[in-house]
Amino acid sequence: MSLPVQNKALHVPELKEIATILQAALKTNFAEAEVTVVDCPDLTQPPFGLSAAGICGSPRLADVGGVPYLMPLVNREKLYDIHELARLVEVPEAFIVGAGAGPHPHVGVNSEMMANIKTGAKAVNGTRIAKINEAGNYHLEKLPSNESRCALMLNMFASEGKSGKVLRVHARKRTGDQNLVSLMRQALEKHYGADKAVGLGGTFRLVSGKAKCHVMPDFSPTPLTCDDQINEWLRFYDFEAPMVFLSTLCSVDPGMDLRIEHTHGYGKDTGGHYHYDTTPDSVEYEGYFNVAEFMYRIDRPTTTHQIGRN
Repeated sequence: MSLPVQNKALHVPELKEIATILQAALKTNFAEAEVTVVDCPDLTQPPFGLSAAGICGSPRLADVGGVPYLMPLVNREKLYDIHELARLVEVPEAFIVGAGAGPHPHVGVNSEMMANIKTGAKAVNGTRIAKINEAGNYHLEKLPSNESRCALMLNMFASEGKSGKVLRVHARKRTGDQNLVSLMRQALEKHYGADKAVGLGGTFRLVSGKAKCHVMPDFSPTPLTCDDQINEWLRFYDFEAPMVFLSTLCSVDPGMDLRIEHTHGYGKDTGGHYHYDTTPDSVEYEGYFNVAEFMYRIDRPTTTHQIGRN
């Protein structure tokens, strides 16, 4: 069955302009902050170790499925192959990073997914999932190379995986109360307003400090109908650096029922959905982002709600 797809062109400012906006915002929230335009480093190398070298070439965002397929009750039929998603966003040989739900038929239970996959003829799959296993214990694992599915939802940034100019974001010692991703998104929203949607995607490291993350347990047998119920259901953790996060954001929703920011990440034995750091005095971030040219909305839920999107 073919998936419904819509897309919209995003506002694409010059990287230098975005860097100025983001640096000013970060300096209100961190003791040290710098955003510059640089050549993308080889992201296949340590400390990132991703599945392609860069995040340039036909950059675009996609919001696939959505939280309404998970709650109030799960729709287990919602499974997507990332190779097919690459075709739907018109970059069949794509490098895709992002945050979604893992393929429960393979994993065995519901899970958080850290998508990190190069599609096409020379596919590389570095995707990881974090789950609460049937015994109730936390577990991180790397998906096998031939398991390219996700379930229910995926917020992804796709590119040709090429090198090129990108934004380098560096911040340390948090002095305000905003998390890194929300701060950047809100800065773009404030500057460009409701009529110009600006999207970014990429990766950042938690170099030092700790981050609050959640991991979904297996699907709830009873309906989850409000954020309080969801927070009771989720499992929360403080994970220590170093961690690599995969992140998407869009300054505003251009009428597509988007999840406007979503970030998952992993360390050696840890991983999950990023909320914020919990060690303001010692935290340090370093990341690389690119601006997206388009937003694709794939398999948009016909019945929607706003719960569970934090």
